[in-house]
Amino acid sequence: MQIHYLSEGNSVLNHFLGQIRNVNVHNDSMRFRRNIERIGEIMAYELSKELHYAPIEIQTPLGIKNTTEIKDQLVLCSILRAGLPLHLGFLNYFDSAENGFVSAFRHHPNNDDYFDILVQYQALADINGKNLVLVDPMLATGQSIVAVYNKLMERGTPKEIHIAVVIAAPEGIAHLEEYLPENCHLWVASLDEKLNEHSYIVPGLGDAGDLAYGEKL
Repeated sequence: MQIHYLSEGNSVLNHFLGQIRNVNVHNDSMRFRRNIERIGEIMAYELSKELHYAPIEIQTPLGIKNTTEIKDQLVLCSILRAGLPLHLGFLNYFDSAENGFVSAFRHHPNNDDYFDILVQYQALADINGKNLVLVDPMLATGQSIVAVYNKLMERGTPKEIHIAVVIAAPEGIAHLEEYLPENCHLWVASLDEKLNEHSYIVPGLGDAGDLAYGEKL
């Protein structure tokens, strides 16, 4: 797996990452959603450098300009519900992309720390021969992304696979490296220290879905 770490140098990305982590601004859900969206825009720009381009001629008012445009067909897919603001950030840049949405959540059958992943609702464009971009803000154990990936592969075979996460734990990255193909690209805005005993990212930011849309039952 090719892993791209995006926050190793100073940039406005780190500014937005700091704000989404800050408990003093967590009561502003609109600001949280907008910052996740802006992080998605930055990540989309970085990911765009790995895409394929075709030469084109543009007619301007004063002449012809030779330039390039994206040749790849993209399908953006997010994991509900936390992935929606990140999805929007990518869609702001890849505005001609097709889209998909999948629900995946931790199911605790025994009401303890053990859980499995349930993948249910799916609304997905055709991914055959296209570049699949799977976005999810948090990469904790990695089980959700692997479960969603396996479900999506039942629907077709993409040409390339890109996975974009805002905050990742080393354990989750190791899980993806074990279970996903070597030719996947993993885009990580920020790498955190570890998972705690409840499999939450430390220092992390809390529950991204709750911070964006309110607490769930």
